[in-house]
Order: sequence, then structure tokens, then C-alpha cells
Amino acid sequence: MTRATTVVRRRVLAWALWDWGSAAFHAVALTFVFSVYLTDVVGDGRPEASAALGFAVGAAGFVIALLAPVIGQRADATGRRKLATGVWTACTIAAMAGLFAIRDDPAYLWPGLALLAVGSVAAELAQVSYNAMLAQVSTPATIGRVSGFGWAMGYLGGIVLLLVVYYGFVAGDGPTAGLLGLPRDDGFNVRAVALVAAGWFLVFALPLLLRVPETPRPPARPDRPGVVGAYRALFADLAALYRDDRHTLYFLGASALFRDGLAAIFTVGSVLAVGVYGIGADDVLLFGVAANVVAAAGAVAGGRLEDRVGPKRVIVASLVGMIAAAVVLLVVSGPLAFWVFGLVLVLFVGPAQSSSRTFLARLAAPGHEGQLFGLYATTGRAVSFLAPSLFGLFVSLFHAQRAGIAGIIVVLLAGLLALVPVRAPTLPDRAGNGPTAPL
Repeated sequence: MTRATTVVRRRVLAWALWDWGSAAFHAVALTFVFSVYLTDVVGDGRPEASAALGFAVGAAGFVIALLAPVIGQRADATGRRKLATGVWTACTIAAMAGLFAIRDDPAYLWPGLALLAVGSVAAELAQVSYNAMLAQVSTPATIGRVSGFGWAMGYLGGIVLLLVVYYGFVAGDGPTAGLLGLPRDDGFNVRAVALVAAGWFLVFALPLLLRVPETPRPPARPDRPGVVGAYRALFADLAALYRDDRHTLYFLGASALFRDGLAAIFTVGSVLAVGVYGIGADDVLLFGVAANVVAAAGAVAGGRLEDRVGPKRVIVASLVGMIAAAVVLLVVSGPLAFWVFGLVLVLFVGPAQSSSRTFLARLAAPGHEGQLFGLYATTGRAVSFLAPSLFGLFVSLFHAQRAGIAGIIVVLLAGLLALVPVRAPTLPDRAGNGPTAPL
């Protein structure tokens, strides 16, 4: 399996449309709509419901940590990354569609959380193979801008779908909701969103499955290992990676830290907006739309800059910008301050996410992208408890929600410090013909 030598724009667009479609799960199901519906409506707003959500998401993270490296390795070995992406995407869509059955009744809380957890696992495993396909649609000289374009499409897809959901299914205070006038009884208007989100992901995943070719199959392996054999090979590969290319392992560790901080920003952002800065509950969704716009612009700009200066410099600058904005948010108050400095903070989230992906893609040997992105998913999940735990610890110690921001700053700073000594990947020359010196 070899990297692409030319960029075919229709393939790049088809690949990026999957990111656009995946916003149906990440923005709608997991972040803004169904997690809130399950805890506040089905679970009657009880603390036990929020705790149950945490347990469900945590269990999903544990399963992902176990499966991701093997899934990526086997996709490399079989040359079926697109097939793996399609299968796990279908599982995600099925889980989202199943949420339509979750009624406004406490008896449906755990079934709903189970579907959300299954969707989380499937979406993350689909992302492993999808990320590995980045090398198929870009060249060494364009991988940064292609990755940034994909992240931007994901943010923009979230923007459009959130607006559709808000104005079509949620807005208003009467017995019916949104422009469609759907009844609120038994949570029908929110449950209908599940079907819309599932259809959205299906439609925008099809171009990748139809227009991006599968990687050439490697020579048949008569001793193709099972799950146990795959883990044995995985540990052997880790040992070899530690022996021959420790900086790749160092990057996996550093990125696990700062990516956990990035995830926490979105997880607790709405809580802080309402509880600390006085943003109205309806306006939180609008802030989410604005945040996606800003993050998308940052991802595009960061991707183009990365092809010139390298991913490490973009990530470092992004982390410094996020830490600075978070420090300001520790001391300011009021909705206007949150809008300004909150958007400044998320401006740097897109470049950090996109360049983290391309940093690893630049390091991966052809044919081993799935393996490395499986490790990328696993290491990211291995410390996924850290930022939320520190957020809760600081809130408890200082008896103030605002203090939780300091916990996130600690994790971002730890990731930044761990990244500094990591050797950056080499860049091709401007024509994409060969590497330049490491940055």
C-alpha cells in the first residue's frame, strides 16, 4: 500500500463529507441533544442520571481502548479500510436510529444510555479507519490542508444540522415544537431528531464509500492471526516502535493529554456557560453554532499554515492560545466575556485537532496508518478520565464551578510540556518531492 502522489479533488470532497455527516452523532447525539434528553428529561434531571451517563461513556471508552489498535491493525493487514469504515459507520447509524424508541420514561434511561455507548464505540472505531484513509486522498505536501478541510467540514456539518434541529424540532415553548410543529409529548420531537441524524450520516457517508477506492489488498497471509494473535503482534510492534522510533510513542502520550483537554472543553463548556457566565439555556445552542464556525475557520487556516511550517508548530501555538484564553476566563464574568474569550479559545481547537491527526499521518509508514491511528484512539481514551476528574476536583476544592477551568488548564499545559521535546516529522519540499529537515 502506497501513499497518494496526486490529489483528486472529488475524492477529497467525498472523504471530507464523511466528517460532515459524522457531526450527526458527535454534535447532536453525544453533545447537545440526546445526552441532555436522557439526563434531564428521561432521567428527570436526577444526579443519578448524570452519573449513569458518565458510567456509560466511560465504559464505551474502555471498550474503544481495547478494540481500536486491533481494528486498525487488521484493517491494514487486509487492505480493507473503507470496508471497516463503512461497517462501523452503519453500526453508528443503527444506534442513532434506535434512539427513536427511547420514550420519556425513567425505565428507558439505561436502554438509551446503552445505545449512546454503542454509538460512541462504533463512531470511534469508524474514525480509526477513516483517519487512516487520509494518506489515500492527500500527498505529503497537501496532507495538512486536506486534514484541516476535513475537520472544517465536520464543524460546518454540525452547524447546519444543529440549526435544522433547533429551528425545526426544538424551538418554542408550547405543546408543539419547532417549525414542524411536532408534539412534545413523550419526547416525540426529540426522538424524531434521532431519525433525522441517522439519515444525515447515511447520506453523507455514501460519497466516501462510492467515490474513494479501497487500498490495494496486501499479499495473502496464510497465518493471519485472530484477536489474540493480533494483540501479540501489537505488543511486538509497540516494542519495535519504542526501539526504533520513540518519538512516535512520545507524541502518542503527549497528544493523549492535550486531546483530553480539548474534549473536556466541549464537555463542560455548556455547563460553565449557564452556571458561571449567565448564558441562557437556549443561547447555549447558538453559542455552539458560533463555536463550530470559528473552530472550522481555525482548522482551515491551521491546515494551510501547517503545510508550510509543520504540524508541531501549529499544535504548540494552538495550545498556548487555548491556555491563555482559559486563564482569562478564570477571572472575567458575564455573557459578553464568555462569548468573546470562549470563541477565542475554540478558534485554536480546530488547528490542534487537525494537526494532531496529520502529525501522526506524516510519521506513519505506508501500510501502517491504521495501526498507528488505532494506537492514537487507544492512548486518547487511556487518560480520558483525567480532565473531567481534575475539573471536578478543582470545583470541589474551591466550591466554585469557575475553578474547574484550572483543572483543564493543567491538562492542556501537561500536554504542551510533553510535546515540546518530541521531534517533529520531516516535511516535503514545496513540490512534494522529498523531505526537508525536521522542524
